[in-house]
Amino acid sequence: MKKSLFLFCFLLGMLGNWGSVLAQPAQKLINVVVSPDRVDWKCKAKDEVKFTVQVFRNENLLKDVVVDYELGPEYFPTVVKNDVLLAEGKTTLKASMKEPGFLRCKVIAKVDGRRYEGMATVAVDEAKIQPTTANPEDFDVFWMNAIEEARKQPLDPKMTLLPERCTSTQNVYHISYQNEHPGSRMYGILIVPKKSGKYPAVLQVPGAGIRPYGGFNMGENIITLEIGIHGIPVTMPQEAYANLANGALSGYPSVNKNDRDTHYYKRVYLGCVRAVDFLYSLPEFDGSTVGVTGGSQGGALSIVTAGLDPRIKFLAAFYPALCDYAGYLHKRAGGWPHYYRNAQPAANEVETLAYFDVVNFARRVKAPGWYSWGYNDVTCPPTSMYSAYNVIPGAKELHLYLETGHWTYPEQGAERMEWLKDKCGK
Repeated sequence: MKKSLFLFCFLLGMLGNWGSVLAQPAQKLINVVVSPDRVDWKCKAKDEVKFTVQVFRNENLLKDVVVDYELGPEYFPTVVKNDVLLAEGKTTLKASMKEPGFLRCKVIAKVDGRRYEGMATVAVDEAKIQPTTANPEDFDVFWMNAIEEARKQPLDPKMTLLPERCTSTQNVYHISYQNEHPGSRMYGILIVPKKSGKYPAVLQVPGAGIRPYGGFNMGENIITLEIGIHGIPVTMPQEAYANLANGALSGYPSVNKNDRDTHYYKRVYLGCVRAVDFLYSLPEFDGSTVGVTGGSQGGALSIVTAGLDPRIKFLAAFYPALCDYAGYLHKRAGGWPHYYRNAQPAANEVETLAYFDVVNFARRVKAPGWYSWGYNDVTCPPTSMYSAYNVIPGAKELHLYLETGHWTYPEQGAERMEWLKDKCGK
């Protein structure tokens, strides 16, 4: 039986809750356990995988339970069965895949009018997964010109001390700086050591959603900057963000996705580079040691920033989103926000989004990176994440927490912090 812990997760792609931090349920009344027949959850193409399914109540097998299940590549099951009776509360299911990808077994137990889900996902030759998204010939020129144009605007940094957030060793500021054109600003929370000296810096980029920020605190010897991406202050009342999430900024990832010059993420990506410019402007910065980190959309932005800006010396990314959008057009799972899961692209969309797809920034990442995710992620499918990871040329290390979905264990978060501090020399 799996032990249950209170876990925090970023649920992205769930309508109205992008980027919300929620607690993973400690324990459900009915526990559906799906166990593959290999400890590392990996196999080769054409290997048969056996999934043992067990349904428990009160730590005992639940007899005469009715389940639905599906087997096959994530989002493309090849076997779907409904209302299967498990007289003894368990069964064994078998499946295989011919191509590299991820083989998923998802089971839903139906008890007393409620549904309880369990799943396991096995990697199939995952190191051979390659992107389906094209690499535009003028990709580097496009982004080099965009950054050059953005830097023609004065950075015009502004810093407001937040006394109520300061400590005996750190000053905390609400900051902003000018982005890619006059009046377009980015906002964030800056934490700076009070003690005189020169310090390394880490940029925290956000998961999806619209919300306030409290700052990313790595201790008294590291500068941190946590930014928002929407060009609005990050210290407003929660009601303001809720109104924007359900109003003007609803569906922001899809804004102008058929025009590379006005797509929403263009100003976002440029704003991440300008955030590094801002860190370099600080007199307390040591002038060299800067990294970037984030999860989901923030994992994507970490890779994007490192791919665009050679000043980034290291990055740490949880379950990156925005990877291999075109996957669905090739009958395999694509990355959040799943543009083509249930729709076909309009004119110029596929070509435009190639300039914003994380796989093409991953191809250009030279900085050493720490990456971490699980195989049961349904928000950022592992097929999409590996399509980016496998093309990264820089030094990389992948820390798998196999059964996790779009959430992290506390130990996983601690491991990231230890790695970042080591790279900062702290």
